[in-house]
Amino acid sequence: MPAAYEQYLVPVVFQPFAGDLAARAAALRPRRILELAAGTGVFTSALLVAAPSAKVTATDLNEAMVAFGSARSPGAVWRQADAQRLPFPDGGFDLVACQFGVMFFPDRIGAFAEVRRVLAPGGRFLFNTWGSLGAHAFEFALQAGLERAFPVDPPQFFRTVPHGYADPAVVAADLAAAGFAVEEEQELTLQGWAASTADLATGYLTGTPVRAAVEERGDGPAVRATVTEEMTARLGPGPVTAPMTAFVFRAAA
Repeated sequence: MPAAYEQYLVPVVFQPFAGDLAARAAALRPRRILELAAGTGVFTSALLVAAPSAKVTATDLNEAMVAFGSARSPGAVWRQADAQRLPFPDGGFDLVACQFGVMFFPDRIGAFAEVRRVLAPGGRFLFNTWGSLGAHAFEFALQAGLERAFPVDPPQFFRTVPHGYADPAVVAADLAAAGFAVEEEQELTLQGWAASTADLATGYLTGTPVRAAVEERGDGPAVRATVTEEMTARLGPGPVTAPMTAFVFRAAA
């Protein structure tokens, strides 16, 4: 799964936002950065370039992602870690950053409280979340393809998890409940570019948690063909470009 995620999705969906978030992080001039939910290391790599003097510790819950990311971005210190039980002392970092990971935390307020614990006084928490499913053209088309492939009980992972934390007021309230003061909240729309809808379908169906749901429900190649056809109908043939909307938050401990 990490290899498919890295090959087909990272350049299209995550790379554009990684550069933006890394520039925001570097502007804070941090010396000790903790990254949560680092995945295969796309944001880690951007951080290492944007803030070359900072010590970066990258973490992920998934050991396979840690193994892949540590090979991709060896300039960081990599650790397997649960964001809700961080294995670090109080006040050990002046920036905690996370690219599109907070949506996956089962207890977000608890995880945010852990982030605040490991931040030094005055430290910052910088992260982004996806907007609504309808504001992410690639994944909206993908969900339509899944619903066409599975008219009864289609997988709802993209609607409920990546795009299930899309209300900025809810995010801000959770930060406040964990003791943070929100300094900045910005809606950001960037363009993604993919070589083909077939590549996108392959990435989403084999490089994300929806893979297991598809395998449980039916024939993988047939599902991929149906999803690709629906995505092509909505996004067009050949290379495709589409908007993706996210929210960026910066909060102070």
